[in-house]
Amino acid sequence: MASSSFTSLLIVLSISCCIFYSTSAARDLPPKTNTEFMKTSCSATRYPKLCLASLASQATAIQTSPKLMAGAALSVTLSSAKSTSTMMLSLSHSHGMKPREVAAMRDCVEVLSDSVDELQRSISEMGNFKSSDFEMMISDVQTWVSAALTDESTCTDGFAGNGLNGNLKTVVRGKIVNIAQLTSNALALINRYASVHG
Repeated sequence: MASSSFTSLLIVLSISCCIFYSTSAARDLPPKTNTEFMKTSCSATRYPKLCLASLASQATAIQTSPKLMAGAALSVTLSSAKSTSTMMLSLSHSHGMKPREVAAMRDCVEVLSDSVDELQRSISEMGNFKSSDFEMMISDVQTWVSAALTDESTCTDGFAGNGLNGNLKTVVRGKIVNIAQLTSNALALINRYASVHG
């Protein structure tokens, strides 16, 4: 009888340990899975280090969802585009700038505004789509994000040449290149989402 009770106790303890271990393992698993998903997704982008750096804080929210990953990339890109646009607008009102610098800044602010609009439309469209409209939605989003990338490239073109202040040119180009790289990554993640969904 004692041996039967002892065996039963061992079985109960074994089961309890297994349940506890599997429960704690399940709790530990998602962050690693989320992180691995993010690394794999970002490796498909043109700028994987920037992708990881810009989205790492959102790994828990993204989980392993290509749609959430693409949406987060768009949001990060939009935020960067907005702050750069605001900075550029302030700089365009600075005193002591050459007329060509002022014109380049104003052109850049204008195309960045277009870029912000296209990114906002993309985020809105991704949030409102219905399964039956997926191909149309993803096509629209790809078009708008591609247009935003073109706008950003147009902005950097305005700062080409030697007739501009070197410091201003360096700051502006650095900011715009960063937005363009974020946009490129967002587009790659949108394309990845489209291929996984379709």
